[in-house]
Formats: sequence, structure tokens, C-alpha cells
Amino acid sequence: MALTRSRQKIIAGVCGGLAEWLGWSPNLVRILYVLVSVLSAAFPGILVYIVLWIVMPPPRQ
Repeated sequence: MALTRSRQKIIAGVCGGLAEWLGWSPNLVRILYVLVSVLSAAFPGILVYIVLWIVMPPPRQ
């Protein structure tokens, strides 16, 4: 399975796409992403999200 953005999206489908690719719950990935972004000064969450939004292809039709 290729890494693509998800159709079940809240903002851009990045976390949903990562969850589908990993076989995890989308809500778990979203919560973990926010926690890592907030608790770590070394992980610029918003910048990484925007880069993934640009780099990850849209979902297949």
C-alpha cells in the first residue's frame, strides 16, 4: 500500500493517510502527532504537516 493522503480527513488527510499506511486508528495518530508537536521543541509539527501535505499524493479515486 502506498502512502497517500486519506479521504477521511479533518484538515488535509495527512494523519489519516499515515494511519491507513501504518494500520492504526486515525484518531490515535492525530493525538500522537499533536502530543509530539506540543511536547517536543525539536519537532516543528506545523511545518512537517505542511511539507507532508505538499509531498503526499492525494487519495486514489
